[in-house]
Amino acid sequence: MEAINHAFVDRLCSILMTSSSTILGILPIALALGAGSESRISMGIAVIGGLVFSTFLTLYIVPVMYSYLSRKTATVSNVTEGEFVPGHEEEEIILSS
Repeated sequence: MEAINHAFVDRLCSILMTSSSTILGILPIALALGAGSESRISMGIAVIGGLVFSTFLTLYIVPVMYSYLSRKTATVSNVTEGEFVPGHEEEEIILSS
């Protein structure tokens, strides 16, 4: 959880600045400003929609999935002393024969 909070603070500004500058750059295409730009409206709307969606994924869904998967990995890799560890028993058999 610390890694998520640290990464969020460090990367929030750069993610938002990059996304907003690209969206603002594509906005004239989506608003059909300029001569002959009516044919590019759908492309501009699709690009802006994709950027908004990917920014949402980057800021919310990716950290949630990272948190979920890291919690699952931590419970699986918790091996305490004295438990059976696969692979070590085979070495003992080879050494004793």
